[in-house]
Amino acid sequence: MTTPMPLSAMAAPLMALRIFEDIYRHLPAPCVSISTVYPNLLKLSFHDDADGFETWCQALGIRPGTVRHSVHSDGRTGVMKAVTDYSGGRVKLICFTSISTPDEVRSRAGAVS
Repeated sequence: MTTPMPLSAMAAPLMALRIFEDIYRHLPAPCVSISTVYPNLLKLSFHDDADGFETWCQALGIRPGTVRHSVHSDGRTGVMKAVTDYSGGRVKLICFTSISTPDEVRSRAGAVS
């Protein structure tokens, strides 16, 4: 039987979250995740909110050139990822955005005209 991980093992991401709540309370709220699998990582997720992702990147001093861009294999979900060190731990920002198919773009264009 393994010894359970104490909550103190997550001190760095919990401290970062406390600091963010104090300093960045005006920024868009992301989905927040801290896990025993990666106890030194605070993950901030944004769903169809690229502006929120970019606002957080700017606040944390993440340079635009370091953001990784990819597309899920279904071709319908764009992903942006950025990682930085903060308060003794890692902070990972991830953004998922919907990508319109050509048919969806055409149907919206027809509805507008």
